[in-house]
Amino acid sequence: MRKLLMHSPIAVAVAWIGAYIFCTLLPLLVLFFYPPLPDRGFWLDFSVALGFIALAMMVLQFALTARINKVEASYGIDVILQFHRYISLVAFAFVLIHPLILFIVKPETLQLLNIFTAPWRAKMAVLGTLALIILVVTTIWRQKLHIPYEAWRTAHGFLAVLTVSLGLGHAIGVGNYLGLFWKAVLWTAIALIALWLIVYARLVKPWLMLKKPYLVEEVRAERGDVWTITLRPRVHKGFQFQPGQFAWLTINRSPFQMREHPFSMSSNGDNLDKIEFSIKALGDFTKTIKDIPAGTVAYLDGPYGVFTTDRYEDTGGFVLIAGGIGITPIISMLITHAEREDPRPYLLVYASRTWEDITFREELDALQEKLDLKVVHVLKEPPKDWSGESGYVDKELLEKYIPEQRAARQYFLCASPPMMDQVQIILHELEVPPMNIQMEHFNLV
Repeated sequence: MRKLLMHSPIAVAVAWIGAYIFCTLLPLLVLFFYPPLPDRGFWLDFSVALGFIALAMMVLQFALTARINKVEASYGIDVILQFHRYISLVAFAFVLIHPLILFIVKPETLQLLNIFTAPWRAKMAVLGTLALIILVVTTIWRQKLHIPYEAWRTAHGFLAVLTVSLGLGHAIGVGNYLGLFWKAVLWTAIALIALWLIVYARLVKPWLMLKKPYLVEEVRAERGDVWTITLRPRVHKGFQFQPGQFAWLTINRSPFQMREHPFSMSSNGDNLDKIEFSIKALGDFTKTIKDIPAGTVAYLDGPYGVFTTDRYEDTGGFVLIAGGIGITPIISMLITHAEREDPRPYLLVYASRTWEDITFREELDALQEKLDLKVVHVLKEPPKDWSGESGYVDKELLEKYIPEQRAARQYFLCASPPMMDQVQIILHELEVPPMNIQMEHFNLV
């Protein structure tokens, strides 16, 4: 029983949450062993506590974004990055509240904001806070500010390192709570861990990718302004992935440049000979996919993701709901299970704009001969002679097609955010168990 619990996905996920909370509070907990300082008062100590917690949170952000496989496998990288975004705002709030309390309790400390006359420890605090403000603003409003993804990502990493470095320097410079040798050792260890995570993500991982290149075999057009790029491993065996997973793709650049983009694989996960990505031409990078010549060198970092049918081998069947390019991970699931001769029933509800926009339309027809698969196309702009479903994927439509025994199936949903939100609400209203609903978010960056 103990062995089963140790390997339970829920138990592992809870263990990682516990580790995160412990690491966040550890710098604060050690303060209980520090001799109390005279004439400090509750609010000053509370301000210091917020500062320590915020600094620990910011250090842990490097761990959240380092793509550590064991952590990612417990939650999925989309969940981790969502947590990364929200916890950044919490840390940001703590950083701002930390000096505000100090200014209110001791108004004379407002002079520390003058970086020309303030001591170096205060200058570090001011500059670190400014760097954090720029980091948060450029992240939240990146698209509105028209900042290219590659430029933003480089600046984001630099500002994060700068913020944490200045924060650590400020904490050490104040010294009131870090005077004992072993506490300085603790923060030095935290700084070294953060440094290693940066080195791992920026140097070690790209170096490993460099040793396993891929070559572009072909780029072919699909319906719906989608292009499928086929890669074959060069001087290595490639990697196996679970259908529905994704990888970070770098094309015609060194992986050390960190100019990579996340895409779901659309091919058979069991086939190590080739990997395919089907990419819709939406942005600056994706619109260039069609022009990539055969023989171009590419690199992959993956596989990642928990949006995969392989995690539910004991389920009685699957309901797959896709909108537009959200079909990409789902076609990988269907192709892989067709090759495995899976006898379980599959229902695909696929929303598209027009009949000609249905990506993989012919492939889906062929898969119905190999799988127990029912495909329901939902067209927003149907042709005049259309006798199928039209409009949107609403409650009436889903109630018409999904099985009455809701808990007997696993439900996979991949579409635009508005459609996903709407369908998720509908599935709850139809009494589909929340644990049976799996979703994939494409907005990782």
